[in-house]
Amino acid sequence: MEIMSTYNSKCESLKFYTYLCQNIGSDEVVKIRRLAFTILDLGQSFGHKTITSGSKGEGLDLKGSDLDIMALCPFFKVYESEKEVVLDGLTIPLVMVTDETHPCFTQLCRLNHHGVYNLWDLCFKEIPLWQKHPLGYMLSSEQYQLLIMSLAGLKLAELKLPSLAKTHGPCLTSFDDQLDKVVCLKCDQWLFQTQPWIRRPRTAWPSPEIISKIISCGVLFVPIGCKGSANENLEWRISFSVAEKFLIYSFNHTQFLCYGLLKILLKEIVEKHEDLKGLLCSYFLKTLMFWMSEETDPNLWRPDNMIPCFMACLQRLLYCVRYSILLHFFISDNNFFYSRFNAMNKKKLETILSNLYERGINCFASSDTLKDYQSQYYKVTHLLTRLNFKTFELFVDLSNLKKIHILYHCLHHSRTGSCQSLFALYLSKSCWFVPHASNYLYTCYNSENKHQYSKYKYDLSHLLIGVHSDAVTGWLTLASYFYVKKNYVASLRLINYALQKYTDEKIFTGSGFTKYELTFIQKHVLNLMKTEKLYSVLRSLRIETLTFGPKSSIIPQELQLDVTKSRTCYSSLPFAYFLGFLCNYHLHDITSYRRYLQQLILTKTKDSIHVNLYRVNTAIMCGVAHQLIGEAYFAKGLFQEAARQDKYNFTSAATRLSRLT
Repeated sequence: MEIMSTYNSKCESLKFYTYLCQNIGSDEVVKIRRLAFTILDLGQSFGHKTITSGSKGEGLDLKGSDLDIMALCPFFKVYESEKEVVLDGLTIPLVMVTDETHPCFTQLCRLNHHGVYNLWDLCFKEIPLWQKHPLGYMLSSEQYQLLIMSLAGLKLAELKLPSLAKTHGPCLTSFDDQLDKVVCLKCDQWLFQTQPWIRRPRTAWPSPEIISKIISCGVLFVPIGCKGSANENLEWRISFSVAEKFLIYSFNHTQFLCYGLLKILLKEIVEKHEDLKGLLCSYFLKTLMFWMSEETDPNLWRPDNMIPCFMACLQRLLYCVRYSILLHFFISDNNFFYSRFNAMNKKKLETILSNLYERGINCFASSDTLKDYQSQYYKVTHLLTRLNFKTFELFVDLSNLKKIHILYHCLHHSRTGSCQSLFALYLSKSCWFVPHASNYLYTCYNSENKHQYSKYKYDLSHLLIGVHSDAVTGWLTLASYFYVKKNYVASLRLINYALQKYTDEKIFTGSGFTKYELTFIQKHVLNLMKTEKLYSVLRSLRIETLTFGPKSSIIPQELQLDVTKSRTCYSSLPFAYFLGFLCNYHLHDITSYRRYLQQLILTKTKDSIHVNLYRVNTAIMCGVAHQLIGEAYFAKGLFQEAARQDKYNFTSAATRLSRLT
């Protein structure tokens, strides 16, 4: 009987594990997600070095998952003591002062008040970064954050991007709470106060190799102090984000799924109680998983032990709440749960967690993500149905030829088919931006015909590679190039070919962070293609955003006003109709350009997926078309509509309206 019970338990665990792979992500899908964000960290220049973290950077793509971007400030370098300081003439050295701070926090003191510091003060005199203290001049985390906000505001105004709009702790946060960015400082050395972590007794996790990597990466500092501290405005929190990313990546898939389950439990069940929101956070769950992994035999984290592993994690969380103890993984002097709860919310949280534990995996019956498990309905779909295609949308301008060379190198040295597929997609899309970079490459020489011809061949060859990035948009980019070259007939052929490929099973992946459910036909086609190679599926089913870089040389002249300073994005279908209108307008084919204009107007009225900025750009294209054919009244109405929607003046709508009136 005991053997049969064990067998049934293992079968149920394996079934639950398979279900989680479909709904949270298989091991392969998680690796692809991570690889996609790792690519974003490649090729960054010194002044723009970034590290992706947060749920998405870790490989999770759950409801409410966010992306954290940690940008390293190039102007400061932190040292643990004055004797370690290296004066390089490029950075301002800061020394840690922890005499008056809580564990995991520090003040940052500069060595003197001369030279480069005075120049820094002069540049930002309206924001006093330094505050006098008995121990020296401290860099104020509060004033530093104000400076970053100020600089971010100037940058966003210049680029016409509404991405980062508010603060959340030390971060700048997007309107939809999907993106957090923090500009942090770095210390290249592993701190003395974290030395006990290296020597701490453990079973087998993390491995000596992972520990060595973590030590070599040093630590970061984010601009936020310990809440309630007397010098809160001067304190900086020590961040181990890089180390934590190494640890998460070293989880086996059972460990990773347990981590995902804890996050679902928190976000979709516990936090349905409004009075418990914010009491626990994802970072606490991550810390708990680190302790569990360090203290248990790695051989226990197996697919056929999935349910017991998760229940052990939930039991540990209940214990931590009950006894108000959850120690920081690297600096164990810091107890996250010390004075965290009052009697009332602690009792309620303990009761909820206890009830959930008693229900076993049935506790997810009220979860949006996992509620259908007990119905025993398992979708026989390929891993791609759970893959968030937005992962492949680039967040950076790939007009930098250096990055293209990096992608090319990675493609030819990838060890797995999935890696090759992902790098091939990135490489193909990056080729869209080559004409922008080649403007400089070829204007460095004289403008004789042979150089112009060389540039033409160079640009065309890369744009031809770009057609393999997705089903439609690469072709439209090439069509736009031919339009700019006044080859309207060739452009029309490409437009019509792209429109033929714009069918119901295609999946639009360019609407910012907005998600939408796949339709029945999209899921059906994905299932039919489950035996195809990853690259083939993504290339044939995805439709990307059409993107033009600043001062693009391949965008129609009629839209140049929108790319004077920043890149601009268009939905593929309305852009195709607008480009078709332009070609026929220049060919003096009135019947055809009227037909394309009518289709363009219909896309504007039916548009329900795309984000607001795309709708504004579609309205602008409609207005430009009416303006070209002398229908100023309709153009004015469309520009007015676009200007009303464009609250932050990111597009050319207001400028076009003023010129028209």
